[in-house]
Amino acid sequence: MRKVMAPILILLTLLLAGCGDTKYFSVATASSGGTYYPIGVGLGHLWTEEMEGIKVTGQSSAGSIENIDLLRKGEADLAILQGLIGAQAIEGSGSFEGNPYEDLRSITMLWGNVEHFVLMNSKVETGTLEDIEGKRFSVGPQASGTEESTLTIMEGLGLTKENITPEYLGYDDTISAMRDGRLDGGSLPAGVPVSSVMDMYASGVDATVLEVTDEQLEEINSIYNTWYRFVIPAGTYPGVDEEIHTIAMPNFLAGSVEMEEEDVYNLTKAIYENLDTVHSIHSSAKEVSLETALDGLPAPLHIGAYNYFVEVGLEIPEELIPPEAK
Repeated sequence: MRKVMAPILILLTLLLAGCGDTKYFSVATASSGGTYYPIGVGLGHLWTEEMEGIKVTGQSSAGSIENIDLLRKGEADLAILQGLIGAQAIEGSGSFEGNPYEDLRSITMLWGNVEHFVLMNSKVETGTLEDIEGKRFSVGPQASGTEESTLTIMEGLGLTKENITPEYLGYDDTISAMRDGRLDGGSLPAGVPVSSVMDMYASGVDATVLEVTDEQLEEINSIYNTWYRFVIPAGTYPGVDEEIHTIAMPNFLAGSVEMEEEDVYNLTKAIYENLDTVHSIHSSAKEVSLETALDGLPAPLHIGAYNYFVEVGLEIPEELIPPEAK
């Protein structure tokens, strides 16, 4: 019996020793029907396959606000967040009024929510965001991320709901209401191309995507510094033969300052040394690139990510340099 048990005990000891060398991380995403979840799961697979001794799993959640709570409580190690929510969290404003999360750290921008403020051409005056004043305009479903970002953009322009006749419609319903003459325009932020905006142009709705001036971008970022310039290429939408100069907010990868420097360095490096794999995860993940890695990030970089980006030659804006590096 002893001769039989001895090899088994040795094998178990080796297995347990091996398990002790593995680090387990979770990345908080959102509901399984959206974009955050498949990208988070896909990144987890990439890290697990490419990094020795690392296992990363995707974790479904209610989205950015809950993800901040999960990071704060140590119930998630990483999270995908909307830029505006990250800015509110670190500043202790908006949904986090009086309860800042100063340990939040950015790792990298992933892909952008591109602002599409659409307006019937009969109501267009300057062709920029200021044209929504006085119009029947959908700000997005109540209590949605669309409504929150739209109202923040309006605040940067000196506008409130009192300056428009607000409606609270989803994307497809917004275009339908415009087509029927019941609505002048609406806010439709999403990754390019947005299917409802495709439908708007393809079905002959006489409307346009409004542009954002540099001055308007600066004013919007004075509220929350998380938007960046985005140019929609000509030909993206049917019949639109010129570039559309708008702005975007990042969906970004974040973690806590408490994550080990070496781990975050290696996680960041694995993303950018395996971009072909990253781009195959989801259509939105095709935007991941070193050229946009720092765009719109609302919180300082984690020291591990900072070290990687310095190593590959990126110029780090002052506001993104982590206190740990100063």
